[in-house]
Amino acid sequence: MTTPTIPTLQPGTGPVRADRYLPVDPDTVLWGRLPNADDRPAITVVPGESVTIDTVSHEGILPDQGSDPRAFFATHGVAPEHVLDDAVAIARTGRRDPDADGPHVVSGPVGVAGARPGDVLTMTVVETLPRVHYGVVSNRHGRGALHGEYPVDGTTVSVFADVVDSPAGLRGRIPLTPARERFARFPLAPFLGIMGVATPGERRHSVPPGRHGGNIDVNLLQAGTQLHLPVLVPGALAYVGDPHFAQGDGEVALTAMEASLRATVRFDLTPADEAASRFGDLVWPVAETQEYLVPTGMDPDLDEAVRECVRHAVAILGARWGMEPHLAYAYLSAATDFDISQVVDLVTGVHARIRKADFEEPAR
Repeated sequence: MTTPTIPTLQPGTGPVRADRYLPVDPDTVLWGRLPNADDRPAITVVPGESVTIDTVSHEGILPDQGSDPRAFFATHGVAPEHVLDDAVAIARTGRRDPDADGPHVVSGPVGVAGARPGDVLTMTVVETLPRVHYGVVSNRHGRGALHGEYPVDGTTVSVFADVVDSPAGLRGRIPLTPARERFARFPLAPFLGIMGVATPGERRHSVPPGRHGGNIDVNLLQAGTQLHLPVLVPGALAYVGDPHFAQGDGEVALTAMEASLRATVRFDLTPADEAASRFGDLVWPVAETQEYLVPTGMDPDLDEAVRECVRHAVAILGARWGMEPHLAYAYLSAATDFDISQVVDLVTGVHARIRKADFEEPAR
C-alpha cells in the first residue's frame, strides 16, 4: 500500500478555513456540464465573502477506469480509507452521458448577491489543500498534442502519480518504467483548472473554455491569485472544478496531475460602471498574481488564440494604464511572455504575463 504523506480530507473532516462550506453533493454538482442561468445556487454569498469548496477529480471515476474509484486506486496500492467517499458517491450516481458530456465534476454554483451582467466577478484563491496523496495523468480519446500517435494502441493510458517527501518538500512522482524502480520528481503547484460563471442558454459542455472561464487550465491560478470574469447572468452563479496538483503549460497529454483539492475562494464584485476603467471590454478572462496581470486568449486554432491574447493584452494595457495601442504592442513584444495554457481542450488557450512593476513610478 502507498504511504500517505498528507492527510486524507474526507467530506466534512479536516480544516475548513471559511465560515461557509460547500461539500460535493451528488444532487447539486454537475458532471460534465457547466451551470447556466436556470440553475439554482447551492449557496449564496455577499460580495467579499469566502467559501471553502470541496472538489473531486474525475480521474478514477470514469467508465474507462471502471467507474469504481476504490477498485481502481486499489490496483495502485491505495487503501480504501484513502479514497474519497464523495468520489465514490459521484461514480455511483451515473448522472452523466458519456457520449455527450465532459468528464469534469463541477461544483454546485455559488450565487453572488447583487451581481448583474456587466459587472466583473473576481474569484480569489485563498487556499488549496490536497485532499489525497495521489493523482492520475491520463491520455485518452485519441487526444492530446500528439493525437494519432498516443495512446499507442488507442486505449486509455492512466499513469498513477503519488506525493512523496523530499529535502525540498513535497513532490509529485511519476515512474520512469512500469516497474516503478526509478522516478521523476517534480514540484507540486495546486490549482483549479475550472473557474467560471454561468451562461445564458443550455448548459455548456465542461471541456471547452471561453469568455465565461470554465476549463481554462491556467496553472498560475494558485493560492493568492485572482481570476476576473464578466458576469453573464444575474447572481453570477460561479463554480469551480478540475483540481490539479501540478500541470505544465500546454497540458500536452490531455490531463496533468489530476487530484482532488479543498479550495477556499473569495468572491468580490466590481460594478459595471467601475469595471471599464480596470478591465476595459473583458472579452476573455483575466488572471492576476502579485507580480503579473494575465490576459488570456482562446480559439480552436492555436495561432488565432495567440492573436486573441495579444489583442486582449493591448486592450487591457490601455484600460488599466492608458497606454496607446501601438506603444502597448511594442511593449508586449519587448517585455511580455506569451505562454500556452493548454492545447487539449478543443478550444486552445494562451495567456500573457504582464509585469505590473513595469508600470509603477520609480522611487525618487
